[in-house]
Amino acid sequence: MEANGSQEPLPRRNLGVDHESLQQPGDARNKKGGWITFPFIAVAMLGLGVARGGATSNFVVYLVKKYNVPRVDAAQISSIALGCLSLAPVVGAIVADAFFGCYPVVATAMIFSVLALIMFTLTASLHGLRPAACQPGAGPCELASTRQMAALYAAVFMLCVSAGGARFNQATLGATQFDAAADRDVLFNWYFVFFYASSVIGSTAIVYLQDNVSWALGYAISGAASLAGLAALLIGTPYYRRPGAQGSPFTGLARVAVAAARKWEVNMATSELRFYHRRSNSASDKDVNVSDATSLLAAPSDSFRFLNRAALITDGDVTPADGSMVRPWRICTVQEVEDFKTVVRIMALWSASIILSVAFGTQINFTVLQALAMDRALGRFTVPAGSMSVVILMSVVVSLILLDRALLPLWRRLTGHTPTPLQRIGAGQVLAILSLAASAAVERHRMATVRAHGEQGHPAWVSPLSAMWLVLPLALAGAGEALYFPGGVTLYYEEFPPSLKNTSTGMVAVIIALGFYLSTALVSVVRRTTAWLPNNMNASRLENLYWLLTVMTAVNFGYYLLCAKLYKYQNVGKKLHQVCTAY
Repeated sequence: MEANGSQEPLPRRNLGVDHESLQQPGDARNKKGGWITFPFIAVAMLGLGVARGGATSNFVVYLVKKYNVPRVDAAQISSIALGCLSLAPVVGAIVADAFFGCYPVVATAMIFSVLALIMFTLTASLHGLRPAACQPGAGPCELASTRQMAALYAAVFMLCVSAGGARFNQATLGATQFDAAADRDVLFNWYFVFFYASSVIGSTAIVYLQDNVSWALGYAISGAASLAGLAALLIGTPYYRRPGAQGSPFTGLARVAVAAARKWEVNMATSELRFYHRRSNSASDKDVNVSDATSLLAAPSDSFRFLNRAALITDGDVTPADGSMVRPWRICTVQEVEDFKTVVRIMALWSASIILSVAFGTQINFTVLQALAMDRALGRFTVPAGSMSVVILMSVVVSLILLDRALLPLWRRLTGHTPTPLQRIGAGQVLAILSLAASAAVERHRMATVRAHGEQGHPAWVSPLSAMWLVLPLALAGAGEALYFPGGVTLYYEEFPPSLKNTSTGMVAVIIALGFYLSTALVSVVRRTTAWLPNNMNASRLENLYWLLTVMTAVNFGYYLLCAKLYKYQNVGKKLHQVCTAY
């Protein structure tokens, strides 16, 4: 069933070109968009993901080994950098929505990705851009100079610009190529598959080259992948739908708040209320008078009724002759008011994911420090500490494929309906809680080996406990992420107003960014108020931090359940009905 309700069969849920659509006669074959665009966008996703993974997966180790930064400080710096990388896509989405459209912003961002990796390669190649290497027993290590750190931060900044313009705008660009909601749902799932699969490459092959061959070579290969992604994006240009910018959607939202506040004292109890809405489909604005514009349209919904004042027509708000606005910051359309209400409703759900992201940001950075203090031998191969996060990425990819190809179809056959985005987000939060508890248990086991050998006072001592014990909590974290991140993107894209489609896919990025920033703040508070996190990991009480995060996420899950119970879908329910009917 198509999104418009026609009784056409749902396209098969496969990755590739819709061959049936290519067989249609006439101009249908020349229509822009569709699955023919996906290979180009997919390669762009892969290039960006490899570049980002190669630059960030081993960043903590790069700071420790090449810039002589203390370990906990390196984890803090990494959290701030990852926070910037996660927050930047929101700015990129706003720029795409308001000024340039999606495609130009993605293309420009891919150029910055290439430049960022060139800069990383230079920091690894030129000795003048790094401090001298530490010499055991030769005294304190040389600290990086301001100029050297500035060069490194310049590379991080360009990577942030790249992530800002491309990371989630790529998902929006892909979604605009399809009319059917089911196709967009498949696109979002495969977007995360390709994004995480590319990050797996960056976190394994690239990290291995950095640790065992050359940091410069690892960064250079990441840059080459980014260049290939840029080339693929540009080659696919003739096939894309490229809708232009719609103007800043936040102006309309701000007007609703201002107009409602300015009419706060207007009496809404009278029976002769007239609400404003300008038609734009069948008649021109000049042909619509006030009575037509108000009598043909329904009043705003009853929820958040105080906002309805913004669409209430009072003396002097509109021109009697043609119904045009006289004071746009005192009168809004009914649709603008409803769009504002939609954003207000969904923000409570959005806020319920912040604590989850704080826990994830803390877990991923301290897992690297745990791995550095554990036996990473796997046969004759030593697993790089920075590559431990690849378990999360692989778990996400495997979980998404299992969900799309097996678990969700089975669920539909057994229950007759598809799990809603809210159900997927909730299930992901449960797995995240279990993951944190597992991390605490592994850390407790590691510290038991430290105490058994009496090595609490030796920071460089490595526990004989295998780092493979970290696989379980990381796999649980990845499975949870495969549920709550795609579920969140689907929820925001379908529920947000049309003018906020680019911004909607960036809402997850805001959550991730806040998580990394607040993770940094949480760790700072813990370091100041407790003795849990000294620079010596063999004398730490990291287990306590993990248990604290477990409790926080469990309490937050209760808050999420309350928000989910109170939320009423605007669009998702219709889409799920179409998908289930087709199956």
